[in-house]
Amino acid sequence: MFRRLSRWMIAVPVTLALGALSGCGSGGSAGGEREVTVFAAASLTETFTELGRMFEAEHAGTRVRFNFGSSATLAQQIVQGAPADVFAAANPATMKTVTDASLAEQPTTFARNRLQIAVPADNPAQVDELKDLADPNVKVALCAEQVPCGVATVKVLDAAGLKVTPVTLEQDVKATLTKVELGEVDAALVYRTDVIASGGKAKGISFPEAGQAVNDYPIAVLSKASAGDLAERFVDLVLSRRGKDVLAKAGFEVT
Repeated sequence: MFRRLSRWMIAVPVTLALGALSGCGSGGSAGGEREVTVFAAASLTETFTELGRMFEAEHAGTRVRFNFGSSATLAQQIVQGAPADVFAAANPATMKTVTDASLAEQPTTFARNRLQIAVPADNPAQVDELKDLADPNVKVALCAEQVPCGVATVKVLDAAGLKVTPVTLEQDVKATLTKVELGEVDAALVYRTDVIASGGKAKGISFPEAGQAVNDYPIAVLSKASAGDLAERFVDLVLSRRGKDVLAKAGFEVT
């Protein structure tokens, strides 16, 4: 397990979420345009943005609004009243927060993801394998333990019997990868899909222990969805062959 820099909890910007999303309420219209609001894990940013464009092209007069971020934060926002129609999480535990509150229909797993070591393209610290992250001379960024990529990180480090002291703990996987892209750290543990999405700014290194913490991604229509019909159709797109093709191209594992 990694040693934490400090004991802290993620601040949940519920007020900001409510303010940002309530202006054109989920399912509401702006100039006759209908909207469907999707809360999705940060690691789904590129794939869901592409699927959103596909959805809008096939549903004239419809706009897909996204709120990407830590699954744990998004789940808390939903429980505390943020308006949304669909929730796609990076692990079942964060989805359970929503289903336990009776705020989502039966979730469906639509993809799987696993961790890679991300290093800058020139790999200045010459990181080759997971045990290199335990070297005190290697600056490492990790996801906070409360979020799905952090949960997976704890599992893989435990499986390897390693203790890693990060120089920073980030609130979601995109923020963690950014530290690598900017050259602020020598390495990070992120999803392999995020390494692919970096477009060459980061290099991915696979390691066997990643198989001990493969994340299932569930998606569900929220029970208070005001655009329930559009929400169902968006979920159908994600689960369709076309949706799976988009996810697979990005590096997700699909069935």
